Amino acid sequence: MSDTSQQAVIAGASLLTAAAAHRYLYLRLVRDITVSPRLRRAGRATAAALTVLVPSGVLAAEYADPTRIGWLARPVFAWVACAAYLLMALAVLEIPRRLAVRSLARRADAGSGTSTGVGQGKATGTDTGTGTGTETGRPAAETPGRDSVADGPWVVDRRLVLARSVALLATTTAVATTGYGFHRGLGPPDVKTVRIGLRRLHPSLTGMRVTMACDLHLGPFFGRGHTSRIVRMINDTSPDLVAIVGDLSDGEAEDLGPHAEPLARLSSPHGTYFVTGNHDYRHDADAWIETLAGLHVTTLRNTRTLIKHRGGAIDLAGVTDVEGEREHDGPDYHRALADRDRSRPVVLLAHQPVQVHRAARHGVDLQLSGHTHGGGFFPGNLLVPLSQPVTAGLATIDGTQLYVSRGAGASVPPIRVGAPPDITVVELHAL
Repeated sequence: MSDTSQQAVIAGASLLTAAAAHRYLYLRLVRDITVSPRLRRAGRATAAALTVLVPSGVLAAEYADPTRIGWLARPVFAWVACAAYLLMALAVLEIPRRLAVRSLARRADAGSGTSTGVGQGKATGTDTGTGTGTETGRPAAETPGRDSVADGPWVVDRRLVLARSVALLATTTAVATTGYGFHRGLGPPDVKTVRIGLRRLHPSLTGMRVTMACDLHLGPFFGRGHTSRIVRMINDTSPDLVAIVGDLSDGEAEDLGPHAEPLARLSSPHGTYFVTGNHDYRHDADAWIETLAGLHVTTLRNTRTLIKHRGGAIDLAGVTDVEGEREHDGPDYHRALADRDRSRPVVLLAHQPVQVHRAARHGVDLQLSGHTHGGGFFPGNLLVPLSQPVTAGLATIDGTQLYVSRGAGASVPPIRVGAPPDITVVELHAL
């Protein structure tokens, strides 16, 4: 599929999704809670505008210069996140809402049945609300809820209160969650220390510190200031070695290279190493690798290097991301891991946790990965296990230890709920 065709498909799918989502939000948050024609017209116009604006912002973030679209990306993705939580909150409340509406309808029907005789005996044509289908002069068709001659003012009022309560609860939950998510996602990552024991590790290497950061996602939300903060935090851990495990950027090196320049200030005895992530292949990975070389960052592109430290040694290897297969730059485990000295442990940098299965077949002792963002925000944490063996933290897969960081940045929308960003200090210990 050509790039033009792919963009057309993405645009069409985004437009249909946005239209369906905003139609539902209009029904629950505007039509159900007001009978004002003016407010309903304003709600429809807003829904239509957002239906067009959201896909435009998504496409701009994917294909435009991220340094020039912050003014559009920030409000669009803030709304995307809020709308997602609105939809989830309304979905959770949908069943109790329907049950409550049915209960009100049954009570209305019961009340109508007991008053039929009285109404027939006093057929004056001036009964308030029930016989005429009006409430304080308003046609019943304009009133939220079930339109029926059996619906009296009490029933209509209760339905309106119910609709407004649902809308208020959903909106409050969504706004609060989105605000917290942006605050956590755009704020400083946590610094974690994880002790990992390795077989064959020379005792003199006990305490060796590998500080890893991944998923910086330089782009419309994360720029030079974000990189500088990450560099300061990494240097404060006094690392022996620094590993940047993929997804450095969401844009071209030509546009975002200056935002990566603080990486040149990373300080460790054994240097800084990088492996590609899936996002890096969306924006000319070769150009980024060349840019990083100028910042004293070494890319392990299906290669390894010997790290000698305090009288001992480990092999540090790195493979490209599986996304590189589309660019004829897929992971080559044999090239990176074959013909090595088996008396030394090997630590592998691989962006996606799922790569651990092939790494285990090559006798890797420890794989360091990112990619998952720890699920990012609900329901992402439920979806990650469908494609990755570990969402976050340390596990052993097929005899190989795997540590997965939640990442130091975030892709769009850049929110974190229940999965705070992190920088991890991996402290090696001899077993």
